[in-house]
Amino acid sequence: MDQPPGPRSRTGLSVLLAVAVLAGPLAPAAEAAKAPEGRQDGGRTASAWLPYWGDIDAAYRDALRHASQLRTVSPFWYQSSSDTTITGHPGAGRRDIIDGLHEAGIEVVPTVTETLGAEEMGDLMHDPDRRRAHVDRLLDVVESRAYDGIDLDYESMAVTGDKEAREWVRTGYNALVRQLCTRLHRLGKQCVVTVLARVRGSGTAFDYEWLGRYADRVRIMGYDLHWSGGEAGPLSSRDWYDEFLRYATDTVPRHKIEVAFPGYGWDWVTGVKGHAAHLTWKEADALRERADAEYLFDRQSGTPYFRYYKDGEEHEVWYQDARGVRAQLPLLRKYGVRGTGLWALGFEDPEFWSALRRE
Repeated sequence: MDQPPGPRSRTGLSVLLAVAVLAGPLAPAAEAAKAPEGRQDGGRTASAWLPYWGDIDAAYRDALRHASQLRTVSPFWYQSSSDTTITGHPGAGRRDIIDGLHEAGIEVVPTVTETLGAEEMGDLMHDPDRRRAHVDRLLDVVESRAYDGIDLDYESMAVTGDKEAREWVRTGYNALVRQLCTRLHRLGKQCVVTVLARVRGSGTAFDYEWLGRYADRVRIMGYDLHWSGGEAGPLSSRDWYDEFLRYATDTVPRHKIEVAFPGYGWDWVTGVKGHAAHLTWKEADALRERADAEYLFDRQSGTPYFRYYKDGEEHEVWYQDARGVRAQLPLLRKYGVRGTGLWALGFEDPEFWSALRRE
């Protein structure tokens, strides 16, 4: 059982200094600890990630345009590389973005990723002292700005072919999430976890039932059914959504579930497995027009695709657009799930938001 949290270690200053280098002076403690008020709106059911690369200001403006539908924005700003090291990506902690989102009635729950992998993260999370130190650092991030909570997107630890390593990660992550969420809730902050879809042997490093007990929201990545390292095919499908939603709603309270749609695609060389190029919806649509390729729609999966030739090689591009979202949204409604998400702001078909609104 987790021990009660002790005094915060002064080594927590390492993450704050890293953030300060990127984003200027720290907020006063009182400002950072104050939870923004008056931003809960039952009509806002969507969340979206804000990428730090590319045009971060364009992504921010995209969020403001759709503020009436957005409950939460998660800037993809932080990365953990050890027990006590959490660094900020370029632009991390920008107060103009945080304040602007709050003024638009949007919660700001930054995302933290990890780089250690299954074995190292498992060891960290099973060690009470190291786990507590890691939670301290995560709370330092939350309190460094007027954030509404934190989103753990710990994916690299979950991608392993070793069954024992997955079990080590699963039980360790349960302990980490319980301790983190308990301490966040004492501060009046939200505890959000982002997970792989639990289906067909995938995502088993995540204990949905446990996470649904402690986290405020469980975000399921409804994309990369086919991914850059595999064979060409749809990033998501209706049958796949049906399968993972059946499991998710059996184990997690429906009001805590969010299903994130892709606003991007992959460009494969036909017949060549792996090494697909990433394209946003905008880039994919422009490429299709430039190549004078026919727009095709796979009704079974509910996703668009097209083929084109370059340097004598046939390419196959699968992506997602508003038509595809309209085809897949009924699966969420079938299982009583209202929470939706987007990876990521600035990537998507502009009609994506209309598709959500009309459903």
